Amino acid sequence: MLVSALLMSVGINSCLCVLLFILYSILRKQPHNYEVFLPRRLVAGTSKRRRNKVARYIPSVRWIWKSWRPSEEELMEKSGLDGVVFMRMITFSLKVFLFAGIIGVFVILPVNVFGDQLTQINYADWSANSLDIFSVVNLNTRSPWLWVHFGAIYLVTAFVCCLLYFEFRYIGMKRIEHFHSSKPQPNQFTILVRNVPSSDGATVSDTVDRFFRENHSSTYLSHVVIHRTSKLRSVVDNAKKLYKKVHHKKQADPQRVKKTPMRFFSRKDTPEGHYEKVLEELEHNIRLGQAEVSSPGKEVRAAFVSFKSRYGAAMALHMPQSLNPTYWLTEPAPEPHDVHWPFFSASFMQKWLSKIVIAFACLILTTLFLVPVVLVQGLTNLSALEYFFPFLTLILSMKIVSQIITGYLPSLILQTSLKIVPPIMEFLSSFQGHICHSDIQKSACNKVIWFTIWNVFFATVFSGSAFYKLSVILDPKEILFKLAVAVPAQASFFIAYVVTTGWTDTLTELFRVVPFMVSYVKRSLEPTEEEFEVPPMRYHRDTPRVLFFGLLGITYFFLAPLILPFIFLYFVLAYIIYRNQFINVYEPKYETGGMFWPMIHYTMVFSLVLMHGIAIGLFALKKMELATYLLIPLPVFTLLFNEFCRKRFMPIFTAYPAEVLTKRDREDQNDPRMGEFYDNLVSAYQDPALRPLRFSGSRNDSLTSPLLSSTSSEV
Repeated sequence: MLVSALLMSVGINSCLCVLLFILYSILRKQPHNYEVFLPRRLVAGTSKRRRNKVARYIPSVRWIWKSWRPSEEELMEKSGLDGVVFMRMITFSLKVFLFAGIIGVFVILPVNVFGDQLTQINYADWSANSLDIFSVVNLNTRSPWLWVHFGAIYLVTAFVCCLLYFEFRYIGMKRIEHFHSSKPQPNQFTILVRNVPSSDGATVSDTVDRFFRENHSSTYLSHVVIHRTSKLRSVVDNAKKLYKKVHHKKQADPQRVKKTPMRFFSRKDTPEGHYEKVLEELEHNIRLGQAEVSSPGKEVRAAFVSFKSRYGAAMALHMPQSLNPTYWLTEPAPEPHDVHWPFFSASFMQKWLSKIVIAFACLILTTLFLVPVVLVQGLTNLSALEYFFPFLTLILSMKIVSQIITGYLPSLILQTSLKIVPPIMEFLSSFQGHICHSDIQKSACNKVIWFTIWNVFFATVFSGSAFYKLSVILDPKEILFKLAVAVPAQASFFIAYVVTTGWTDTLTELFRVVPFMVSYVKRSLEPTEEEFEVPPMRYHRDTPRVLFFGLLGITYFFLAPLILPFIFLYFVLAYIIYRNQFINVYEPKYETGGMFWPMIHYTMVFSLVLMHGIAIGLFALKKMELATYLLIPLPVFTLLFNEFCRKRFMPIFTAYPAEVLTKRDREDQNDPRMGEFYDNLVSAYQDPALRPLRFSGSRNDSLTSPLLSSTSSEV
């Protein structure tokens, strides 16, 4: 790739960034766009409608200052600890690439440029040169200047490890502070118990109640047995959708029924009357289904068990409950609205088979994704395109066309293909037996991270430079040497990838292209007063993207330091835009208590070890034996550091310490609101499909009476 192609790509994306910033500052002021760009403020009633219509069309940058201004405590109040962890990931990356950028741009880059490996350098016209002159490829074998790269690798590794240590410790302390400052939550007092043993002549509810009254008599409060409601849940969901549809139609035109013409020769009902009859029938069928599902024999051998204190719940959670380790299995309970109910009805065999099927499906998806990767790498090779498509020779000979094809189009195709991966991974993770939506999102996030690293990094590297040697790469003795050859050769592609995919992806996140288009189409077809939900943050979509650019920066900082300014600008944009989104757009739906940070930590450690492996292979190819031997301990020390952090900080993320739990329990003893909290806790984990529903206008009191007797949740 030539410097001119990169300059053109940078110019196009810079202009696009400026235009999108201007367009966003105008569109966010329009009242009909509040639900797209300011949904949180619209729901809270803090969005001000501008009286001056002219001011709506004047671009402004005040929103940037408003996004920058809130403190971390205010951000935690608005977006929870998960939002703070996400922003800490970005600020961590900003610190890393500010430090690495200073070393890379002002020390390593001049050393690379004035090397003499590439003799054909046009100093008169820099734009006609290859980007390889800015990379380590331009240094000769046994060049003493390679010791500069050696020192930079050690220096940046030490800096990143120090930051990782302090960040892990900081997030752990924030997790404890968040626990102390938050209101009492049902999941803090509740555990999930699986594999309840069968007992002759006793229901699952009776068995659970008797067991915990005998073994946890001082702390046991109540329990809710889980029922098989997967089929009933779909009926309830359809009924709720129909009810909302009818309700919104009535609100949109309350006089519609009165305007209906009289029918002298027909007794056909109005549409509203028809829907009401359908709802009455659905309501009756749902109640019959609820009665059938809640009958004995339809229970799952599992229950949510609640306790009077957090310490009592923790003791039951971490202590073996039976001599038989396969019975009375305990695990932490999620928040009630976070529970993923469908997989409670699945048997052990179904869960086991689903994990195998999902693993196989991920493997197939990874293999199929090689097609766009190979296509992208084919576009970067003009000679190959001219060979396979000779009729394009004349078009490809045009300078502007060749620059667009080699510099902009490959990254655009790869970016478009990656858009479908997060929702697919979320869908696959939902069938793996996770009991809560937050676990599904964490599982999907982990899948997307490694999918992106393999398909965008490794597959791109080897398909572009050493695809014909894949059989050799499987040999551990050769893989470091092949990486040392292949990774620097793809530096130009990844620089263009950061500029095109990184910048535009972040700006389209600000612009919210898909919700904006959907909102526009809805307004064009039929304006409605439908209520809307504030969207949640999709961590499994955005976290892997940010981490991947961090991996690119760490990997290439000594190979091609020209990438560092573009990555730093990406994180600056991400910092401003995501703070704006957390404040104005996204509302926390589930709270994991900062559980995404260990995933972030391990990915950064992997990036360091990958960089060390490439450096060892590179110094071996450059015949720098002493430097190669001195680098070998570095990945070992990094892995030992990771193990130290895991032992030191992960227990805080696994469970809260006893002193923290008991302190909070003592504080609650003087809280007069705890009585009401315990009353609500008894039914907090009742399946939504079994809750009493009322869609029709009937006055029958039985419609609102509880469907489950006290045997399902006893005090």
